[in-house]
This record gives sequence, C-alpha cells and structure tokens, in this order.
Amino acid sequence: MRRTPAGLAALLLLTAGGLTGCSAEGPDDTVSTFLSGWSGGDLNKVGFVTAAGAEVPAPEVQTQMRDLYGDLLDQKVTVSGAGDVKTTGDDATAPVTVKWALPGGVEWSYPSTVRLTKAKSDGWQVVWEPAMVQPELATGDKLRLRRVAPERAAIVDANGKALFGPQKVVVIGVSPEKIKDLAPLQKDLAAAFRKVDVDVDLGTLKTRVEQSDPGAFIELVTLRRAVYDKIRADVRPLPGTVFREETRSLAPTREFARSLLGTVDQATEEDIANSGGVLAVGDNAGHGGLQEKYDTTLRGVSGLSVVIAREAADGATEDTKLFTSEPVAGKPVKITLDTRVQNAADQAVAAEKQPSSLVAIRVSDGAVLAAANGPDPGGVNTAFTGQVPPGSTFKMISAYGLLARDAITADTAVDCPKTLTVDGREFKNSHDAALGKVPFHVDFAKSCNTAFAALAPKLGAAGLQEAAGVLGLGGKWDLGVDAYTGQVSDGGTATELAAAVFGQGSTVVSPLAMAAATTGVAKGQFQAPTLVLDPAPATTPTQQLDQEAVTALRSMMREVVTSGTGTGLRAVPGKPVYGKTGTAEFQTGSADTHSWFVGYQGDIAFAVMVQKGGAGTEAAVPAVKRFLTALN
Repeated sequence: MRRTPAGLAALLLLTAGGLTGCSAEGPDDTVSTFLSGWSGGDLNKVGFVTAAGAEVPAPEVQTQMRDLYGDLLDQKVTVSGAGDVKTTGDDATAPVTVKWALPGGVEWSYPSTVRLTKAKSDGWQVVWEPAMVQPELATGDKLRLRRVAPERAAIVDANGKALFGPQKVVVIGVSPEKIKDLAPLQKDLAAAFRKVDVDVDLGTLKTRVEQSDPGAFIELVTLRRAVYDKIRADVRPLPGTVFREETRSLAPTREFARSLLGTVDQATEEDIANSGGVLAVGDNAGHGGLQEKYDTTLRGVSGLSVVIAREAADGATEDTKLFTSEPVAGKPVKITLDTRVQNAADQAVAAEKQPSSLVAIRVSDGAVLAAANGPDPGGVNTAFTGQVPPGSTFKMISAYGLLARDAITADTAVDCPKTLTVDGREFKNSHDAALGKVPFHVDFAKSCNTAFAALAPKLGAAGLQEAAGVLGLGGKWDLGVDAYTGQVSDGGTATELAAAVFGQGSTVVSPLAMAAATTGVAKGQFQAPTLVLDPAPATTPTQQLDQEAVTALRSMMREVVTSGTGTGLRAVPGKPVYGKTGTAEFQTGSADTHSWFVGYQGDIAFAVMVQKGGAGTEAAVPAVKRFLTALN
C-alpha cells in the first residue's frame, strides 16, 4: 500500500515515540516518567523492552495493559513510587504502589515492582511484564470484579421479631421446547391455579412462547412451597412445565400487610438504571411500601472482590481472589404491626368481593397494629393513602364539635324529619327514615342526616374545622411511609356546611385518618399514630380533648351498637364495642356508596371501609365482626 508523505511522517513519529522512547537520565527519571504516564494513560514518553530484551512499542504496552485491566478498564488508577530505586549494574528495580478507585467508593491498593534495564544506546527502559500491573497477573489474564451481596435485613415488629424472613418458593414456568400442545396446557394450568386461588394471566402465553427461545424458562408464577405442594401433582406432570426452587424474603402469608410492607424481588432494569451503579442484574430490591421506602437501609452495602478468572484443566473457570471489600449487612426497620391483629385484619377484608381496607390502632399509645387491604389490592395501600368521603362516620367528628362547643347535649331533643331543605337543596335520610323529635343521642345512634344538617349552623364552619383538626384530620403526621390525613370541607356555603357535618360535601379522608380520630375519642386525647419505630420519624404533639364531650360521645357510640345502626356487633365476643356506621356517596347520580364503620373495643380502635359496599350495615359491620371475632 502506498503511503502519503504525511502518513509516513505520522508513522515515523509514532514509531519514534512508542519504540525508542527513553530517558537519557538515570533510572529514577525513567521511573518517574513511567509512573506519570501510567497514571495518565499515555506511555509514549517511555521506552519498553521484554524480559528477553526485545523492544516493545509503547502503544502495544498500552493495549496489553488495558486488556489486563478487564472489568477495571473504566476505573481510575494512580501509581506512585514507594521507595528508592535500586540499581545493580545495568538493571534496576523500583517499588511502587498501585491504587484503584473501584465502584461504590471502594479503594484497592497494593505494592508492585517496576524493573528497568539499561540499553547501550537507548538508556534506561522499562521491562514490560504483566506482573508489573499486579504481581499475580500473567499473559492472557484479566482482572474481574465480583460483587458480594450483603445480607438484607428484615422488617421487624416492636419486639424485634422478623416480619419478613427466608421462605422456600417454587417458580413455575414453561419451556417452549417441552410443550406438546399449548391449548390443553393453558387449560390445565388455569384449573390448577384456581385450586389455590392464584390469579395468573395466561392469555399472553401463546405470544410469549412464540417469541421465546426454544429452551427458555418462561416464568408464570412464584408460589410459596406450602401452596405449591397443594397443586404439585396437578402441574408437575404437564408436558411443558419447568420448575425452579428458590429462597426468598417473604412475609408470614401472601396477604400479610402486603400493600404496606411491599415485596422483595429481583431488581428491574429501571431499578438498576436509577441506582447509580449500586444494583446489578441478579440483585434484589424492595418494591412498594416499606420495602421500597427503606430499601437502602434494609439492603445494606454490597462488597466487592477483585479476582483473576482462569480456566482450569476441566474447562471450569476458577477465581483467584486478589482483594475483597466485605459487604455491610442491612439494618432492620422496626415497626409497630402486630402479627395477630394483622392476620385478623387480613382475614376480615379477604372475605369481601369489593376492595376493602382496615386499619387498627392501639388506643393507649397510637401504635398502628394492622393495615389490611383486600381482597387483592396489588400494591395500592388504600388503608393509608385512600381519599374518599367518610359518610356518616364523620358524625363522630361533628358530634364532638357540637358537644365541645356546648351547642347541644346528648339529651337535647333534635327533630329528625324525612327530608330537610337548605338553600334549595334537599337532604334526606337513608331509606327515607323519619324519627321525629328525639334526643340527640338517638339521632346519632340511628344516623339521622337531617338532624345533623339542621344542627350545622350551631357548629359553623369554624367549629367544623376545629373539631376535625383537634381529632387529627388534615394534620401533619410522619409515619415513615406515605399517608393521607384528610381534607375537611371549608363549609363555605350553607348547603356545603350541611353536607359536611354528616360526611358528604368536599371532605375526604383515609381509613387511617378515621382510625386515628377514633383512637382520640377512645383515649380522650389525640395522638398522631406511629408505625416506624426505628429509624423513627419526627414525632407529632398530642392534643387534649374536651373530656365532658368525649365522655358523652363514647356513650352515644356505644348506643350505635346496642340499639342503633351497628347492632350487628352486639354479640361480638370480648369487651363492649363502640362505633359509628357510615354510608358514603362518592359520585353524583350514582347509587353506589362506600360502606364504613369506625369504632373501638378495649385497647384497639379501627376503621373499615368497603368500596361500593352499600350501607355501613351491609358490608363494613360484617367485616368488623369477622375482625373482632378472630381477635377474641
């Protein structure tokens, strides 16, 4: 090939720099130039020879060094002298320190030796050999990084007992090359999954099979070992099925506070991309709830090993470990959930066909004991973050406001007509009920809307806000996880105020907010609920309630159960139940309503909400009955 004059000039310049570069000074100067070039990635000012004395162009040395770096190619390396250069005739040795900045802020340093030799015409030159980069390296080797996974810590209860722990699971999948007939396979798998109430989408299986490699493992579902064993005989013989046994960190049951706690699964591409190099393929990460919120705390810090991966005689790859930065185990997150109460709550909502939520709080200290969502909420923690009208459960708030302002007593006679018109808007009672002029405690127990609408001016917009605020609605709480505390209507018009006093209008709350308000009534003092104990979030001051008002209100809430709208709870085992039913309209023109019940028994306060569950007596009360029966 013919070269241009410019090309020849460039070639001669490269050859001169890469092949004959040397120092006319002593070995110390050559070592200094070499170390500077090594750290800076430019060796063209240095001359190199092999151990046999053959000259080696600097660019070739540079290429061989980069090959040896392997997985460390993009990591910063600095090299410095570590002592005096020792000269013996035409040979010299220089001790050096090699320092690498590894991922995650890890530093790896080690001693090495640079050998030099003096050529008669070219002065001192560096002897190129892989051992100079790292003493155990040989030609053909590469440095490899191996991540050392830390031990993930558990979410624990107040006594330190793990709520999440290692459990055996079986991953059920199919392999295209093993499938004989896909249609009957889908049918048989669906039937088997129905036996254990597991919903698996098999509708896309045909497409997945067609788009996968013949030997691929197409994952369908992961089951706890005990669940898998129930259908093992059904799925194991099916042509095309494949199985993988693993150990994963799981809650006691699949339903156990699932939306609150979250899950631990393999890190997704998005997780890895957003982790800043902390996560890699094959790592686990928290998804949803506390597992995601406290993922960094629970996960710990990965360790790192630098190895030389060499092929053994049998063809297997063996690692020669050069350096290890030990992993740092994760730290537990301590929360207030109580296993017994949570299981009872999960069972109570699991029986509902409609999405349901139940929050239970210990009255004495405000600890959240249960947060259940069912029957299959996915990752949505409606119990904490739902924003729905409270319906007549809000009468507990407005009744407290009326009593605390001395606008009324429990025995004051208040008319309960079938309908009441306020500024042209008609309000009515459930089932068009009319009680006549009865004591206020009867209006409350029978949940008379028109009586409360008539009392709205006595409470006023300011009284509405004050009562809601003192019972925590709309307050600033820090539970350590996302939570909605509510937003109360401003009662800006006569009709809005009339609607707001019995839980309609623009007021929206979460089940957690109503459970916390009920806890305040039961205790006589509002305290923001607590969930995460360690690392503990900021605390919120408590608020003292009007004791005469809450004493009367408790009596009225007991009457709801003994002779009012909550009589379905009269026979519940255990201590007396206090509460308030609620039927919440949430869409103009729709007959659907949310079913509510808030109340307390002994030291446990609770709120239950069943979406589109009808009246409070129709869905929420039966759910409460299941909950309290399981507890007692």
